[in-house]
Amino acid sequence: MRDRLSPLPGWMTAPETRRVIGALTRNGAAVRFCGGAVRDALMDVEAKDVDIATPDKPATVMRLAAEAGLDTRPTGIDHGTLTVIADRRPFEVTTLRRDVETFGRRARVAFTDDWQADASRRDFTINALYADPDGKLHDFFGGVADLDAGIVRFIGDAGQRIQEDALRILRFFRFHARFGKGAPDAESLAACRTHASLAETLSGERIRQELFRLLVGPRPDYAVRLMSEAGVLDVVLSGATRIDRLARLVALEPKPDPLRRLGALLAENADEATRRLRLSNADARRLLEMCPPLALAPDANTRERRGLLYAHEATRVSDSAWIALAETGDERFRAWIADAERWQRPKLPISGEDAQRRGIAPGPALGEALRRVEDAWIASDFALDREACLALLARKS
Repeated sequence: MRDRLSPLPGWMTAPETRRVIGALTRNGAAVRFCGGAVRDALMDVEAKDVDIATPDKPATVMRLAAEAGLDTRPTGIDHGTLTVIADRRPFEVTTLRRDVETFGRRARVAFTDDWQADASRRDFTINALYADPDGKLHDFFGGVADLDAGIVRFIGDAGQRIQEDALRILRFFRFHARFGKGAPDAESLAACRTHASLAETLSGERIRQELFRLLVGPRPDYAVRLMSEAGVLDVVLSGATRIDRLARLVALEPKPDPLRRLGALLAENADEATRRLRLSNADARRLLEMCPPLALAPDANTRERRGLLYAHEATRVSDSAWIALAETGDERFRAWIADAERWQRPKLPISGEDAQRRGIAPGPALGEALRRVEDAWIASDFALDREACLALLARKS
């Protein structure tokens, strides 16, 4: 059983981290790193965010930080959380807490100096790990053993933990896809299945954030299939039935794109997905343009591909080509992808002012004249220069 981090990860020994730890321990408090940063350090993965737990209350944390010349932000002060900034790096510092009352996602908490009580509030054993600044581990619920065994397990009663916050259902599948080895923990999976309907109460923003994290993970198709079998997927995202196509796209993509993976997964109900996930206007438009994708001919030549790229945004063509490649396995779609990646949309060498100077009055006739020239210019693979386009305009006018 591992009982310490060795060697210490780089983020733990970084000067900005040491500044924060030095400030928080000035009065003798024993602070610890906690959560995902410790878990990822055990997996030799560099942490993106560093969280610190302390028995000191927020007012003391703010005073200690100020005395050390560090900025603070009251990001969640009602629940004991401050962001302390050192050398432009943020650290989330939270006072130890215990639940007084839980109701859905919200909870009434009291500050405490009991580390195990604080750990018992967390979702999974692998996320309830703490480490002293010298690397000594504190593991109250067997999280290190679970991490080594590839088990994602709720702390305490799985059903109760889900009822405290239904987002934990989605987090279970995401973490199992990332850390799991073999079959999911039976009790945890059964609780997710039993309480699947609670996921319907989640806000679109929370579902989107968790779903997108899942989709860019190492095994999104596996996680989505488990969600489907547990009756969770249809609750949060109806119409997401093309798990086979998602799996093939994951195997093909050089870099994960959560929105494209979502498009590959959806067979229908894209309109509903944009509303349910509260997508931005840009993301909603992109998803709708993937569902269904453009009909691309795999044997199109360069001129034909460039003509379609001129008519549509390169992102739409690229998304459609990736989905077609995942759907059919036809490697000729890679030519579409390559052209889309290097596409720079050319500009028609003439304008409406040129047409007016040649006696074409503003209105339908002018638009028709420009369209005829543009069609010829596209057919030439954009080779016609300004003089050639002006000559065509004159002949057509």
